[in-house]
Parts: sequence; structure tokens; C-alpha cells
Amino acid sequence: MDTLFSTVTIIALITAFVYGLSMVCAAREIMWGRTSSGTIAWLLSLFFLPFPTAFLYLIFAWKRFDDYGEIQRGLSSFEQDINKRHGALIDYEANEAWTVHNRITPLPFLKGNDCKLLIDGEAMLNSILDGIRQAEHFVLVQFFIVKDDEVGQALADAMVEKARQGVLVYFLYDDVGSRNLSYDYVGRLQRAGIKVSGFNKRHRLLRLLGPMRLNYRNHRKVVVTDAKTCWVGGHNIGREYLGLSPKFGHWRDTHVRVSGPATIAAALSFAEDWQWATGAPIDLALPDELETPGNQPVLVMPTGPADPLEDCAIAFMETISRARERLWIVSPYFVPGIEILTALYAAALRGVDVRILLPEKADHRLVWLASYAHADDLINHGIKVYRYQKGFLHQKVILVDDALAGVGTVNFDNRSFNINFEITLWFTGAKMIDDTARMLRTDFDHARQTGLAELRSRRYAFRILCQAAKLFSPIL
Repeated sequence: MDTLFSTVTIIALITAFVYGLSMVCAAREIMWGRTSSGTIAWLLSLFFLPFPTAFLYLIFAWKRFDDYGEIQRGLSSFEQDINKRHGALIDYEANEAWTVHNRITPLPFLKGNDCKLLIDGEAMLNSILDGIRQAEHFVLVQFFIVKDDEVGQALADAMVEKARQGVLVYFLYDDVGSRNLSYDYVGRLQRAGIKVSGFNKRHRLLRLLGPMRLNYRNHRKVVVTDAKTCWVGGHNIGREYLGLSPKFGHWRDTHVRVSGPATIAAALSFAEDWQWATGAPIDLALPDELETPGNQPVLVMPTGPADPLEDCAIAFMETISRARERLWIVSPYFVPGIEILTALYAAALRGVDVRILLPEKADHRLVWLASYAHADDLINHGIKVYRYQKGFLHQKVILVDDALAGVGTVNFDNRSFNINFEITLWFTGAKMIDDTARMLRTDFDHARQTGLAELRSRRYAFRILCQAAKLFSPIL
């Protein structure tokens, strides 16, 4: 009898805990839910199926980064000092032309930069390794995915060599994207004196005790050397990103190397992430005089769930709405929300040449199916959809008229716009816009356009699968 009573008591306590947790989650969703439809869906699930919905809510919906916001506010005086000391480097024309982008970012468009597109993995890796070898003061390295293979070891070799020369080296990786990174890899870096951290390293308990932040991933890929040069783009570190994977073959991706004042903003983005991850600030030791090796204006835009507004979605909505002649978008994952779709439809109705370039191959099956459903909707609205044929497409690029180009880590999906920590470089200079347009024309030459005839010929079962996958768009 005592055993039975104990069992019933335990079950009652667990049930009470689950219902109590559901009530807390429901109250929080009512207060902080982003959309009515999403909030209603969560509330119904929490009411009718508290287990396991309450625990799923902790993983996928509980979003507060007050501590990250405090770090951003703490660095605001540093940003103001940069604007004051280096006001001559601010490109007022670009900032006035793209006011929304300027107001979203900590630092404005800065001129005097030399920029180069790095097309595909070999160009990216060689450029970054050369930059690390030339560093004299500090090296900041951040990637979403780092693998312990020959490519990862090449990066480690360069960092270890610099650390042994007395250069400060920081290495930050995402715990989810790099979950298979070996202890030996991390240990080797630490033994060489490199400061290493996973993005959630200091917040492990928060994975179990509200909020569980594994859903909020740091998707940024940033390398900075000496506050002089930075690299940002779509590549991660692993053999497949150099086209060495038999499964994917050629890996089409784009990074950008920027030398000049804009590097400060990339370093600031890394500093915020590092301080949140470790609790320790970085002394950037920026020079009083900044070199200006070129004439290209650059805006560095870090975005993420700690932003007070949905900054990433706002920036891309503004970008799309400004298109008048040409709007070319390249993304490996295309699962946009209704707001982005509406903006794209409006652009097509304005007579804009709207083109969407997507991969033919799939690396994430559910996302790939959902992207097919969204792409079919675009075609029915007169938007041109292309599928890349020469390997796997992974670059994230947007081009608007002859006015603006963007290259970074943002995919066209809810995860990038609202959930992940991302970063985008925006360019208004004629050279970068022309280089980007030339690059994309070559990509379109290696793609096939999807037409209405193809849509109508698809099997009904495949169309059902695509529409079913589309239902998961908010969490893909």
C-alpha cells in the first residue's frame, strides 16, 4: 500500500509540475508571442497536450536574451566613440539612401574599404589562412560548423602557429552546428594558448532550466585579423565546403574579404558573441588611425534573437520593397513567411525582374520539400525560379537594381530572419555591385528555370509532401 501511495504521489507531483509549466509557458506566449496564429497554436497545444508541448516550448519558443542585450548596451559607448573619432569615414550618402539599414546596425556605412568576392571554398580558405598568417596583434575566428578533417586541421594549424608567435587568438563555434567537433581538436587549440569557447558554453544549465536555447543558434561565419581585414560569408569549415564530398560534389558558395574600416564592425559583432558566451570582454585594442585601402562603402549588419525588433526581417523587407528594376536572390533554403512572400509578389507586380536561385540537390530533405512548395507559389505569381545544376548551392546573396548588394549568412527562412544569430555585409559601391551581378549571371548560366509546365507535370504525391513540409515553415 505504501508503495502504491508513493507511486500515485509521484505521478501527481509530475502531473502538477507539467500543468504548472504549461501555464507559465502559456502566459509567456500570450505576452511575447510574435504572431496571433503562432500564439493560438501554442496555446491550444499547451491546453490539450501539456506533455510534451511544454518541454517543446522551452526548446523552440522561449526566447529572451536580456543578458545579450545588456552586453550590446554596454558596448554602445564604444560605438559612439568610433563614430566620433572616425566620423570622416562615415559614408553619409549611403546611410541616407538606406536609412533603415543604417538605423538597424550599431555602426553606419563606412567608406574606404577594399572588397573582394571569394567564390567557392578554395578561394575562401586560402584567403583566410593567408590573412591569419599575416596577423600581428589578434585573430578572431567564428564558424557555425567546424569539422575535424583536413580542412579543419588546416585552419587549426594556422591558428596554432599564430598563437605560438604571441598573437592573441580567439575561436568561437556553435554548439549545435559543431556538435561533432572532437575534444582532441579543441584541446589542441587550448594547449597552444588559443581562447576557445562554444556559444552556449557558459549557459549549459539554461538548456534544461528555462530557457532552453539550443534552438537559437549562432549561424555567423566571421574571421577578423588586426581590425584591418575581415571575412564573412556562407562557408563553414569542412571538406564538403571545398567541394570534396562525393555526396554533394561541387559546393557553390560565396565569402567576402573586406579590408578597411568596416572590419571594426565585424570585430564588434564577434566581441558581443564572445562576451555572452564566456562572460569575459575582449579588449579590441583598435588603432587610432584606420587604414583606407579602397573606396567601397560597407555596412556590417549582425542580427539575431536579442534584437529589440525583428531587425533581419525588417532589413530584407526594406531591401525587397526598394527594388525597381532587378531583384536577384540566392539562397539554399527558401522557406519565407507571408510578409516576405507578399513583398516579392509586390515587386513582381511592379515589373521588377525577380529571380530566385535555389539548389537542385537537397541536404535537408524537409526544408528542400518546403522550399519547393514556396517556389511553386512564386512561379504562379510570375516570379522566375531557377535551380542550380552544377553541384550544391549554399551561398546567400541578394542584389537590388544597381543600388545594393548583400552577402552573408542569412537564408530566406524564418530561422535566419527570427531565430538565429546572423550577419550580412551590405555594399553600395559600383564595383561590388558589378562584381556581384557578374557572379550571379554565371550562376544563372549553370541553372535551369522552372516553368509552369513542370509544376503541372509533377506527381500528386510529391506535391502533397511539399505542401505538408510547408506547414513546418515557422520552425525550419
